[in-house]
Amino acid sequence: MNYIRAHILVCMGTGCDSSASKEVKKQLEQQLAASKLDGEIKVVETGCLGLCDTGPIVIVYPEGIIYRQVKPEDTKEIVEEHLLKGKPVKRLMGKKDFSEETVLKYQDLNFFKKQYRIALRNCGLINPENLKSYIARGGYEALAKAVTEMTPDQVIEEVKASGLRGRGGGGFPTGVKWGFARSAKGDKKYLICNADEGDPGAFMDRSILEGDPHSLIEGMAIAGYAIGADEGYIYVRAEYPLAITRLKIAIRQAEETGLLGDNLFGSGYNFQLNIKEGAGAFVCGEETALIASIEGRRGEPRTRPPFPAVKGLWGSPSNVNNVETYANVPVIIAKGADWFSSRGTEKSKGTKVFALTGKIKNTGLAEVPMGISLREIIYDIGGGIIDNKRFKAVQIGGPSGGCIPEELLDISIDYDSLIQAGAMMGSGGLVVLDENTCMVELARFFLSFTQLESCGKCTPCREGTKIMLDVLERITQGQGKDGDIELLETLGETIKSTALCGLGQTAPNPVLSTLKHFRHEYEAHIKDKKCPAGACTALTQYAIDEDKCIGCSACAKACPANAISGERKQPHSIDPDKCIKCGACLGKCKFGAIMSK
Repeated sequence: MNYIRAHILVCMGTGCDSSASKEVKKQLEQQLAASKLDGEIKVVETGCLGLCDTGPIVIVYPEGIIYRQVKPEDTKEIVEEHLLKGKPVKRLMGKKDFSEETVLKYQDLNFFKKQYRIALRNCGLINPENLKSYIARGGYEALAKAVTEMTPDQVIEEVKASGLRGRGGGGFPTGVKWGFARSAKGDKKYLICNADEGDPGAFMDRSILEGDPHSLIEGMAIAGYAIGADEGYIYVRAEYPLAITRLKIAIRQAEETGLLGDNLFGSGYNFQLNIKEGAGAFVCGEETALIASIEGRRGEPRTRPPFPAVKGLWGSPSNVNNVETYANVPVIIAKGADWFSSRGTEKSKGTKVFALTGKIKNTGLAEVPMGISLREIIYDIGGGIIDNKRFKAVQIGGPSGGCIPEELLDISIDYDSLIQAGAMMGSGGLVVLDENTCMVELARFFLSFTQLESCGKCTPCREGTKIMLDVLERITQGQGKDGDIELLETLGETIKSTALCGLGQTAPNPVLSTLKHFRHEYEAHIKDKKCPAGACTALTQYAIDEDKCIGCSACAKACPANAISGERKQPHSIDPDKCIKCGACLGKCKFGAIMSK
């Protein structure tokens, strides 16, 4: 048997896969064979490590040296220089200030220094299609401990003591929720995973499903044991084909090795899992709508009580949590509640995974301890704002969340602090906005999403969000009028207090939070007929600063309406009657001569 002295980890998550990582892996294997290293160095497929904007990602172990944006033609140099000669290929490390002695390990990147990975503990480090890879890192030890050494009530008490709260939205205490389902009367109970993840820009759950599916399976098996369920459903959107494929592989492997099915670890406990593919309706993120969809009915919420813990799937007691919540459970059982609760704040324990998107330099997934400041996430982990522009706000919690402005950059990221600021944790979407973002347009965008996704069952959501959207569209088109702001506030508060489900109750949040922190932008749109950010085309005029224009004609060549004229090397001008306000000129000018006003 050959001794494997090194592993080459190649990211095969959706992002890297779309950037030709399969071909990178193929070329690495061919180059290793050509160099007669294939017997001592193994290429391993992994899930997403989190650095989503710099793929394909390749990591050489045991050193942990990371290569980014690797192309198939780069593989020969990696093999010949690094693996044969021991000289890391610095040009592929994404760092310009190397000394001869310096090599870059992925843990040394600022992106990772303030992270603490629990839910993402295996993502990017194991082969998600190889059960042995998961077991090698302690996989299924927690399940064995739970079903052979603990009673169901002891499992629930351990989860309660850990302080774990649901990571999918509202942040309800997980152990308490499990206790409700356990105490409910019923011959049959179900466990459900909400893997629908419908928020724009969110991909936390997807990455766990693609990179570490066994952590979900183990977490659900433990939860099923705790509440007395012998069957579970994973509700995952059909738009996640890679996640579904790897889930199916993982479930089959667990069944074949006795980690799912009958008499787990000789305990007498039986548990099986099913996958239900959803059609991508955002409302099915609400647990009663999700249950209706699993049952084959239209995905619509129902009134509560009774809650699913009492009357859920097919009328039986059921528990619903999301992927990230279940992924934390094996670690809590294996290492103990005290270990987990030692991180975070008094009321928000452990860590939270965020999807960093928008106008931020380092987009991707970051798992951070609860209580970290927003500033640390954006500047220390995220690297700051693209083109070093001014930070304006962050939309946190997806369409159901709210905006956090610049003056609250040092806010603690925990459930209670975010709610006090007019936002919410949500599932963990975090969209960074810069000085060029119009907050009125942003509110319109998110409200248009939730209005479109409304199931239409209740009047406040169906009609109220439509009226709010109509008002916002008028405002961004320069047709706002006195009283619009007050109307938005009244409608928003009414919908929050009367809508049937969480989608409707939180739909006004982006509008209400931007009104709270950026009211002056709404007033400028309505009273002055101006967009301060220069983003609303109906309210924007473009002009050229003659003092800055050098007459290069780049803007004129980019203008599709031939609205820009001028002699070479002389200041140009824009004809406002011809200008269609597309902004093409703004993107082409390298001298800051084009202004929006």
